[in-house]
Amino acid sequence: MTETLLEDKRELLHSLRNKSLTGGGEDRIKKQHDQGKYTARERIERLIDPGTFMEFDRFVKHRCNDFGMEKNIYLGDGVVTGVAEINNQKVAIYSQDFTCWGGALGAAHAKKICKIMDFALENRIPIIGINDSGGARIQEGVDALAGYAEIFYRNVKASGVIPQISLILGPCAGGAVYSPAVTDFIFMVEKISYMFVTGPDVIKTVTHEEVTKEELGGASTHNEKSGVAQFKCFDEDECFERVRELLAYLPRSNFTAPSEKLTSDPVYRDNLKLKELVPTNPKKPYEMTDIILEIVDDSHFLEVHKDYAKNIIVGFASIGGIKIGIVANQPSVLAGVLDINSSCKAARFIRLCDAFDIPLLTLVDVPGFLPGTVQEYGGIIKHGSKLLFAYAEATVPMITLITRKAYGGAYDVMASKHIRADVNLAYPTAEIAVMGAEGAVNIVFRKELMNLTGAAFDKKKAELVKSYEDNFANPYKAAEVGFIDSVILPEETRQRLYEYFKVLKDKKVELPKRKHGNIQL
Repeated sequence: MTETLLEDKRELLHSLRNKSLTGGGEDRIKKQHDQGKYTARERIERLIDPGTFMEFDRFVKHRCNDFGMEKNIYLGDGVVTGVAEINNQKVAIYSQDFTCWGGALGAAHAKKICKIMDFALENRIPIIGINDSGGARIQEGVDALAGYAEIFYRNVKASGVIPQISLILGPCAGGAVYSPAVTDFIFMVEKISYMFVTGPDVIKTVTHEEVTKEELGGASTHNEKSGVAQFKCFDEDECFERVRELLAYLPRSNFTAPSEKLTSDPVYRDNLKLKELVPTNPKKPYEMTDIILEIVDDSHFLEVHKDYAKNIIVGFASIGGIKIGIVANQPSVLAGVLDINSSCKAARFIRLCDAFDIPLLTLVDVPGFLPGTVQEYGGIIKHGSKLLFAYAEATVPMITLITRKAYGGAYDVMASKHIRADVNLAYPTAEIAVMGAEGAVNIVFRKELMNLTGAAFDKKKAELVKSYEDNFANPYKAAEVGFIDSVILPEETRQRLYEYFKVLKDKKVELPKRKHGNIQL
């Protein structure tokens, strides 16, 4: 009798386990596959190290009895949660199941997500959220809304403590968008990912604008125009690969010392490709990514926000196994000028690196801030100050290398010595000045030139421009007063950066006691 009872209990457990695996049923799973999407469980299995997933709360059910919901129950309540490993590192994860009420969030669904988020924070491991949901479960009313707010609160509480990564692998609308917005990174996939506060139908009713879901909130829109998302992927498999690549550069938490990245790339190799890369003509563009790829380990650079504000580059790499974040002006796009979007993009990346003790390398070739009424009316002063604030607040090791131009206020803002970068270097091609030679001559010698015309004017101005360039279009004036620590040759860049980062690895900075700074928002 006892053996029979035990066997019955075992059969019940197996039955419930199998039932939980089917989500909303085979027909809905097929529909998910027909749309080119994996199911919630398939996504987890494709993302993590094989065989490492430990599920939580797989038998949870909702308790709503309104609108006939008591007759419509799925085990797990439309979300799969648990702990797994990625690159042998523990992570917490949740994955919304669109086959169950379109992934709509109710009280039990939210409680499961909150539980795994609490687990992640208490155990100091990253949290990954896979979003595929039609929004709040209307049948549960304010309980569903309360569930969203509980998730938002935990996102904010965990910010800067553990890495938070959001994968948008379906719709994400209304209040649901604010959880991903608070996290550190958002991944989207072309043609299946959508994020918007209000959908196309509501917009048409209220503003009479006609727009498609893809135009309003697709992967390209949020990666190229709004800057909401950091990564755009071709399909879900590429998305999972990029997440694994990103996690290789992030620590488990702000309590964990950064680990080294394995590499066989010699630290002391010469960067001979860099000898002729920076043009002597200050107006000629070049690719800053060519410098980055030459100096980092194995020419591997994980660019973040690649398709947004392309006049500045941010991303992760390593030098001699030391993991670093890189911020670099891009001379081939708008001459590398700083504007509203590039300032915000770089500032947020700097703050992330600082939160997780990732050293920063800044490569500078900047002519200044972008002039014009569009920028001024848009708040370039306010938004540009975010970049200044982020650098000045950072306490991680910071090395700055000026490759060519560093003019005006943009020189100050881009991790200059004056806002406490640890090591400031320059190539012999560097120009550090209030402005370019021609503009300076027009202002300083205005009276002298105003009475000249024709050939006399051209000759005199050329002489003054050359004199200015000889005196100021070089790094040595700044080096004379200690604002540049060393002028280096391009071919020795990699080894010099490695040596400095190695010296700075135990850097400690004591900040004034305060609740928090008041960065411009």
